[in-house]
Amino acid sequence: MILDLHRQACRCRRSPGRAGSTARRCANTLRGLEAPAYGPRKPRQAVIDPFTAYLRERVMRYPGLTGSRLFRELKDLGYGGGYTAVTDFLRDVRPAAAERGYEVRIELGKSTCGCSPGGVSKARFVVHQDLPTVLRCHAGAFEALSGAPREVLYDRMKTAVIGEGDTSGIVYNVPSSILPATMVSIPRRVGLTAPKRRQVERPFRYIREDFFLARSFRNLEDLNAQLRHWLDTVANPRVHAPTRRIVNEAFAEERAALRPLPLAPFRSVLKLERRISREGMVSVGGNF
Repeated sequence: MILDLHRQACRCRRSPGRAGSTARRCANTLRGLEAPAYGPRKPRQAVIDPFTAYLRERVMRYPGLTGSRLFRELKDLGYGGGYTAVTDFLRDVRPAAAERGYEVRIELGKSTCGCSPGGVSKARFVVHQDLPTVLRCHAGAFEALSGAPREVLYDRMKTAVIGEGDTSGIVYNVPSSILPATMVSIPRRVGLTAPKRRQVERPFRYIREDFFLARSFRNLEDLNAQLRHWLDTVANPRVHAPTRRIVNEAFAEERAALRPLPLAPFRSVLKLERRISREGMVSVGGNF
């Protein structure tokens, strides 16, 4: 009917029930009895398109960055799309493991964490992992948690676990005389094949991938300041994937199970024996 009206020199101002522009467009498209030919549609810009160069540069430089970490970075840059669009794009551009090449090895400070079943609640980077540092971290963690647990789970940490006993059991290196009585917790060691071993190690991987990777720090104080901000704004307010609970809320319920701390702050002095050389030198921290 449109073609018939067109042949009758209809000006296509208004056909019965049809707009003139529609009739004119259809007449030009149909071209008589030939099959209609439609050109390709112009591609529409996706919401993630302005951010693809940034994502590609980040994963090429740091292949271990997670989708959730990059999604937060894009939101800070003004991205208004969804999380799935980010992970779909990363799946196509993230380099394969065999293509990542070698990594430059750097020596980093150790980290000491206080973890609950709901995730990371206390963490701090330190330079050494010797006994004095571990004890200070224990005291600092208990003070930050406002209580001391009844047991402490160690993942075969050499500073805490000296070795196996002569007959059975584990020999620990946590002197109960250093910490106040209410701070002393029963140590336990995770076996190499224990199911809880992965639960102990998982927070460290989460800290590395979601916080430490692709950041820069001026010094140790700046590192711990950024870590504290990340814990308060990202790690602890999040919904913990295995438990499906908010970390802060889960720990608030667990806090009642902690033992109260002593009224006096922890200020004990750790006594260490040192040999004096014939020249009157004492070795401290590897230096004379």
